[in-house]
Amino acid sequence: MLGIVGGGPRFAGHVRPEVALPDDIKAIDLRSLAIQGALDQADLAALAQARSYLYWHATNRFCGRCGAALQMKGGGTSRTCPSCNVDIFPRVDPVVIMLAIDGERCLLGRQARFAPGMYSALAGFLEPGETIEEAVRREVKEESGILVGRVAYHSSQPWPFPSSLMIGCHAEALTTEVDRDAEELEDCRWFDREEVRLMLSGTHPQGLKAPFPMAIAHHLIKAFAEQSSS
Repeated sequence: MLGIVGGGPRFAGHVRPEVALPDDIKAIDLRSLAIQGALDQADLAALAQARSYLYWHATNRFCGRCGAALQMKGGGTSRTCPSCNVDIFPRVDPVVIMLAIDGERCLLGRQARFAPGMYSALAGFLEPGETIEEAVRREVKEESGILVGRVAYHSSQPWPFPSSLMIGCHAEALTTEVDRDAEELEDCRWFDREEVRLMLSGTHPQGLKAPFPMAIAHHLIKAFAEQSSS
């Protein structure tokens, strides 16, 4: 159960692929719904919550302490072990996503799986024992070879693919020579502010572009682009 709205309680559940859907219902993945802006923010958030919960239930069927089959509890908000009485709750994986900035330039990279021409902010999982700032510095160094100093929090975004919290930051670059991790990134380079503005507006002469507005990376990049050049 996801909660109660004006029309009553809202539930989520799996539909098996082999089940035939009525003619007036079409199966659409969550990422496409977000990109298309087909739903308002409240409905999109509910779907994101549903996806995270359903994935968690599907991958946490047995007790990690004694191995017994777990039972759903609290309307699906937790699971409990009938054998050793342990309760477990959904986890959220923190991910740092950051834009390294060198004056009038920002650092963007692209992975091979990205859409053609798309560049984005660098990102990576926060490891146990790390602060947000330490994770930002480590990930930027590992992926691009760039050292960063001051880290400033910008914003955050739940990212249900499957269940992450994106922690967005801007970071001050201390070095500028890129030495990218070729296994992680297909390309990584500096972009000046005007070029970033062209990417955001979809008018870049080489067809380069920024992530869609549904992604926090878009807003990290946009905030840099809108800063005064003076």
